[in-house]
Formats: sequence, structure tokens, C-alpha cells
Amino acid sequence: MDIQELKAELERFHAASFGWALSCCRYDQTEAEDVLQMVYLKILQGRAVYRGESKLQTWLFAVIRKTAISERRRQLFRSLKSIGGTTNTNQSGVSSQPGFELERSELQRRFQDALQCLPARQRETLHLVFYQDLSLREAAEVMGISIGSARRHYERGKKRLREAFDQKESDYGVRWGRKENTDAVL
Repeated sequence: MDIQELKAELERFHAASFGWALSCCRYDQTEAEDVLQMVYLKILQGRAVYRGESKLQTWLFAVIRKTAISERRRQLFRSLKSIGGTTNTNQSGVSSQPGFELERSELQRRFQDALQCLPARQRETLHLVFYQDLSLREAAEVMGISIGSARRHYERGKKRLREAFDQKESDYGVRWGRKENTDAVL
């Protein structure tokens, strides 16, 4: 694939790539933008090469994930080095977009909260399958795990999400889940 074809494909996948980068960066928009920029530079400089062994989107998402992990480790290392020195008071964790949270519906916010409570592998698997429309096999390739592990993370993640929503519903005094039919004959 020549550079012009690659650029066109990267542009086509940009929205999905940014969504995946957001997920890999725990929905920190600035960090996701930085990671995605690093990925594009790696690709254009030839440090990340698509060899056609999988779908381009699968390969691209794997590069994004690995870059995000490396960047998180680098940030952690920097913060550990600075513990003995000055403290950084500019890390408030507040989104730079004040209207961002208001634009989400309550259900979406609750879903995102429940998703963030999942272990990383379960969260990544569900994100790749639900938001990026990848198959479990493709998600496994992106994450660098076996298809059996991906399937296990997927099923356990769905179960935990259901449990989290059932818990929240009972906290609100609402029962939206499945109703049992006590008259059913087994």
C-alpha cells in the first residue's frame, strides 16, 4: 500500500480511531489527541508498518493501544520521578469542555460509569466489540490475546455491566430488569 492510499485509509478510520484512543486514555480528550498524533507520526515515519496480516483497522487499533499504554507508562515514570520534587497542582481531572457531561443522557453516563468500573481487559473488549464493531477475533488481535481470552473477557464484562445496572436500578427503586414469571411451569 503506498503512502497516499494509507493516508486515505487513515482519514477514513479517523473517527473510530479517535474513539478507541479516548477509550485507551480513560476518556481524557487531550491525552487521546496526543496518542493519536503519535500513532500517525509512527505510521508516516515508518516506525509502525502495516504488513497486511490483518485488517487495517485491527492493526491500527493495536498500534493505538500499544502507544497509549507506552505513553501512560511514560507519564507514570515522570510522576514517580517528580514525587521528591515539586507537586503539580494543575491536574484537576476536570474535563476541559463544560458542556460535555450535560450533552450525555443519564443512561449513557451510567453506562460509561459502569464501563469504567470494569477491569481493563473487559472494558477494552467491550469497547472494541460494541463501539468499534470488531469481531471477538479482531478484538483479540488488537489486544494481543487469544480468542478464548477475548471471549471470556467479553462475557464477564457483559455480566458485570448487567450486575452494575441491576444494582443501580434497585438503588433508585426502579426494577427495569427481567421480571420472573412465578406461574411458569418448569
